[in-house]
Amino acid sequence: MRDQQVVNRPLISITNVIWSFDQTTQQLLVLLLQRSQAPFKGTWGLPTTYLRTAESAEAASLRLVREKLGLSLPTFHTEQLATFTNTRRGPGERELALTYMVYLPSQPTLVPGYGAQAVDWFAVVPDANGYNLAGHGLTFQGLPETIDATTYYQNQQPYVTANGLTADHTLILRTALLRVRNRLDYAPTILLVLGDQFTLKQARELYAILLRKPLSAIDNSNFRKTHVHLFNEIGLVHQRASGRPAKVYRLKTDS
Repeated sequence: MRDQQVVNRPLISITNVIWSFDQTTQQLLVLLLQRSQAPFKGTWGLPTTYLRTAESAEAASLRLVREKLGLSLPTFHTEQLATFTNTRRGPGERELALTYMVYLPSQPTLVPGYGAQAVDWFAVVPDANGYNLAGHGLTFQGLPETIDATTYYQNQQPYVTANGLTADHTLILRTALLRVRNRLDYAPTILLVLGDQFTLKQARELYAILLRKPLSAIDNSNFRKTHVHLFNEIGLVHQRASGRPAKVYRLKTDS
């Protein structure tokens, strides 16, 4: 009978996967914070806050960006990811996580806020099994695609370590990476990290990371044929050097 009792007070947290892109190194980035409080003190994970009584989950996601990065973003730059409710998410009182993805075309100056002792951008590093993270002198092992959520929650220990993210953030991040990868051919909102305009080469660089392929494997002519319908052509690159300037595009949106 105890297992059939109605749950009347789960904690509700909002967790953001904040994406950006380094135009110099051609790296896809994700923001991580190092916790300064128990129960996960010292571990790194995604920015998280608790839902307040008088706000929606989307409003809390935007508030989290304002509080952690000092940025006010339009709702267009956020996208709901998933809800994580497994009873083995972490120790202590049960907590449900509503997760969002946030797209930033630039990297603002980072200052650790309340509850964080460090904050930094980590590069997504693909390998044969999935995606790892590298930054702040650290490397975090990603969750292989062969491990499903049920298996993961049965034994998180290999990933909640010095080489893994806090709580179930390894699974949340894997979910986010697969979401943006699986939508590359019809709704590539991840391209918002490139800003208001981008070249096809820049788009291909981002696709190459998510598809775990070398850039040379994504032919420019074929990419133009299969994906240009997703973009609006808006002009040419302004350049000082001689040669034919590249065309620049903007992601088509419903707004």
